[in-house]
Amino acid sequence: MTDSVKFFLPEEKMPKAWYNLAADLPVPLPPPLHPATGQPLGPDDLAPIFPQAVIAQEMTSERWVDIPEPVLDVYRLWRPAPLIRAKRLEKALGTPAKIFFKYEGVSPAGSHKPNTAVPQAFYNQQEGVKRLSTETGAGQWGSSLAFAGSLFGIEVEVFMVKISYNQKPYRRALMETYGARCIASPSTLTNSGRAILEKDPNSNGSLGIAISEAVEVAATRDDTKYALGSVLNHVCLHQTIIGEEAMMQMEMADAAPDVVVACTGGGSNFAGLAFPYIRENIKNGGKTRIVAVEPASCPTLTKGQYAYDFGDTGHLTPLVKMHTLGSTFMPPGSHAGGLRYHGMAPMVSHVKELGLCEARAFAQTECFAAAITFARAEGIVPAPESSHAIKGAIEEALRCKAEGKAETILFNLSGHGHFDMQAYTDYFAGNLKDLPYDEAALETALSELPNLG
Repeated sequence: MTDSVKFFLPEEKMPKAWYNLAADLPVPLPPPLHPATGQPLGPDDLAPIFPQAVIAQEMTSERWVDIPEPVLDVYRLWRPAPLIRAKRLEKALGTPAKIFFKYEGVSPAGSHKPNTAVPQAFYNQQEGVKRLSTETGAGQWGSSLAFAGSLFGIEVEVFMVKISYNQKPYRRALMETYGARCIASPSTLTNSGRAILEKDPNSNGSLGIAISEAVEVAATRDDTKYALGSVLNHVCLHQTIIGEEAMMQMEMADAAPDVVVACTGGGSNFAGLAFPYIRENIKNGGKTRIVAVEPASCPTLTKGQYAYDFGDTGHLTPLVKMHTLGSTFMPPGSHAGGLRYHGMAPMVSHVKELGLCEARAFAQTECFAAAITFARAEGIVPAPESSHAIKGAIEEALRCKAEGKAETILFNLSGHGHFDMQAYTDYFAGNLKDLPYDEAALETALSELPNLG
């Protein structure tokens, strides 16, 4: 067998429907609540910021949701995405384990994010929306929505977390190439941004702040809706095309994963790969271990509290039950900007609470070391976010080596690092540090969680 083994699914086999884990959960997901009344949210409550089709998907309990043909047409630009066996990495680690990765970096924007950006732009265009506002951390989501907006004739405005805006100028340039406007957050353009800057003029920003700014713009302009790149149910739904493809490709490889690994920030790429396998564990007696990997500097699943909280710092969003570090928590300015979020997808959080997945946290320097090991073996330079999944997979492979077990490991390589080379430059220069979160600030943020009586 050659060193590079790729499994390409024929285009006609690409999944035609997204999978909704809500249909198979043994315990129903706690409902989102209206922040003013504390009552379960209804479709009308979301109408000011989302199109009706997205609201319907957010609240559906149907197991399968058909993918519209215009969305499939765009998906065909890069999907089905390849599954690759990392034989060179196996050899470098000296492990008896088989390591596979689903490679989402082949999309036009270079990550898994267009899997949801494209349908969200399509549904908004179908309802006559001319303008979308959104937030982005490292820029993967912002560039993906910019790409999708360019295809469907929608103007896109992106509030980018300021630390990432400064660290990643080429992500900014990519958004602008696709026609989007990119704004450093917190900004002076919104009440939410001005309030933060008044307290801290040098604020690095956070995804929670950027969400507040984007939601405020959508809620105050009749021509604008909001688009979200992670966390909510409809986003997790759209991403499941990853896992559905991977299942078919693993069959082509005559293999089945003993362990599935993905990085978690808001939870969407983890959901995309893992939810179909969690379904098999629930419904068909599968025994696949599911491992979520997060940054030690923003340890939502491993250190957060499972509680109702706001998704944004300005408290403009509904209350959702999730693992949270508190909506006012400010994570350190790590290079894995897409993982620097105080909360976790409600469905991913629920899955963790039910014991259907495990969670691990790693520091950024050990994740970059894993990324470099991977790049030197497999040739692909990973995004800093994806390096967490690689670290998790390598840890599992080394465990197999120590235990003499030939297990099969599958992880999601959710993006390339071509626009993140400054982070690698900093790492090689010894300037990339493991930034601990502020324990006192975390305690304060958790003490301010909403009191629902």
